[in-house]
Amino acid sequence: MTVKSRAEGVLIALTMIWGSTFVVGKIVLENLSPLQMIAMRFTLSSAFFLAFFSRRIFPLNRRQLIRGGILGVFLFLGFVAQTVGLTVTTASKSAFITGMMVVFVPLLQVIIERRVPKIGNIAGVAVVSAGLWLLTSPSGSSFNAGDALTLLCAVLFAIYIVYIDVVAHDMSAMQLTFIQMASNAILAVGATLVFDTVPARVPTGTVFAVLYLTVFATIVTTFLQTRYQKETTPTRAAIIFTIEPVVAAVSAAAVLGEQLGLGGAVGGSLIIGGVLLSELSEGIPLLNRPFGPADP
Repeated sequence: MTVKSRAEGVLIALTMIWGSTFVVGKIVLENLSPLQMIAMRFTLSSAFFLAFFSRRIFPLNRRQLIRGGILGVFLFLGFVAQTVGLTVTTASKSAFITGMMVVFVPLLQVIIERRVPKIGNIAGVAVVSAGLWLLTSPSGSSFNAGDALTLLCAVLFAIYIVYIDVVAHDMSAMQLTFIQMASNAILAVGATLVFDTVPARVPTGTVFAVLYLTVFATIVTTFLQTRYQKETTPTRAAIIFTIEPVVAAVSAAAVLGEQLGLGGAVGGSLIIGGVLLSELSEGIPLLNRPFGPADP
């Protein structure tokens, strides 16, 4: 097994875990607010890393703290937008809309590198847009504030994916993972104290659900993504991440009884198809051409 194939296998596994978090998160939000859930999740994660890996984390220099902290801010804002959105929209829709981050990844790379977008990227955006319309149409489920927040989350997570490829080489995976966890914990606890309240009691089932989100969906997945994504390309990683909404939709149907409807199912399929079209277009000569005049 090559280094690249091993890394991609790990990314597939963590994507499966991510897919399950939409259903688990929906259950947790029955008893906790979004900020409370995020605060508990990342405070526990940070405490875990401090307790078991402090010698591998410290010392940290100023550059590492700043760059890792910026990454943590994007991750925090993305989680807030997604979690608040999940209180309004369904787990299935949240997963499919979040999956649109993959389309934004190459577009952000184009903006950063100041290159003309490729025909395949534009075609992918068009297909994804059609899919989003069907997913949130009356035959699926009308577009609401939760969907809008989840769409914002997709943009923030896309920035996160691009930026992690930039900063992952400046420090160890353990250091970068801890800085992200600590940044989220500090921001979430601060926001909870200012805008929310500390829960007096949390049901046992909710505690176990939060522990699942903490151990598997936060500690394990963030570390594995930080450790292995740099061994493949952002584009290939983004393709793998398209599995997530499918896992979420199947889980939501089995556990929560959610139904996308025909329009929603077609819309979700178009979103995945548009994402793949955008990401795989580099291998198709017609679609790999610049959309407009090439850079001089």
